[in-house]
Amino acid sequence: MKKMHGVLAGVVAVGLLLPWGPGGAAAQDRPKEGAKAPPVVAVHKAQVGLVSRTLELTGTATPTRQARLASPSEGPVQNCRVREGDRVQRGQRLVTIGRSGAAAAQVTAAAEAVKEQEAELNRVKILVQSGALPGSQLDTARARYEGARALLAKARELAGDYAVEAPWEGVVSKVLVKDGDFVAPRAPLVEMYDPRSLVIRVAIPEAHSIEVSRGTPALVQLDAYPDKTFPGKVSLVYPDLDPRMRTRTAEVTLERPVDLIPGMFARLKLTLQTQTEALTVPGDAVLVTPQGEKVAYVIRDGKAERRLVQTGLEVNGRVQILSGIQAGELVVTAGNEKLKDGQEVRVQGGAGQ
Repeated sequence: MKKMHGVLAGVVAVGLLLPWGPGGAAAQDRPKEGAKAPPVVAVHKAQVGLVSRTLELTGTATPTRQARLASPSEGPVQNCRVREGDRVQRGQRLVTIGRSGAAAAQVTAAAEAVKEQEAELNRVKILVQSGALPGSQLDTARARYEGARALLAKARELAGDYAVEAPWEGVVSKVLVKDGDFVAPRAPLVEMYDPRSLVIRVAIPEAHSIEVSRGTPALVQLDAYPDKTFPGKVSLVYPDLDPRMRTRTAEVTLERPVDLIPGMFARLKLTLQTQTEALTVPGDAVLVTPQGEKVAYVIRDGKAERRLVQTGLEVNGRVQILSGIQAGELVVTAGNEKLKDGQEVRVQGGAGQ
């Protein structure tokens, strides 16, 4: 019995060792010596969604309706009634310009000239009627008389105090004179603007100057209103470029009323192009060959399949695919630099997320 028990133990031992021998199943599962393991790649699903290409700029709040009121003639400033920040109505008197004694003397001289020309006209009428002078002399005398009357009317207008009035409702931004100042003709007195005309003015680089047009959507952020974003649209695009800065000026109007102050700093994001149903993949999935072709690798049945692709928008690290890839397919985003068409691969993590 002891001898038989030893034989059985030997048989069991042999049976346990056989599967790990040179011809066992476990040996067949191991990769052959010298064989390369499939490369490991990272993948991502091609997704459909909204894609927008934007342009970020900075701008300044600027009124498009502003006036610089000046004096029509010389004289002392009298009764300056406004200060910076005052709201004024249309026709409201802002500054009065007085007249000097010289203006009154000009009126007297112009009135005497009218009397002289009137007397000369009457004399010429008599001589023409008597035949002593030709009829053309009467026309000349009448023209001189009318000219003298015009000069008198102008002198009287300039002799009176001149009131500088607001051309429309607005806000006074600068008062450049004070009572007692003696101003020359066309000297600036008061500046004002219409607060309803405030827009955000931006400078568009030449490279994007053709892409921005009237109606282009915009999102505006103002330092005076932190954590708020205001929608707006481009309301005006200047027809030419600034030859010095190589930029094109545009104006953005906010869609809802906001209390703006001239000079406010603004940050803008202009939407240049939008695709609502765009198929996109990560930018790392698209490679450019030495021949200039754009390719990507798609995982199918554990193998890498090379695809020629056409691309569109590139936004925030993603590329729009126009052709070559279908929605939901797994594209290789890492480890694709040395892949070959049909090559077996191992997906990192075993998932396509």
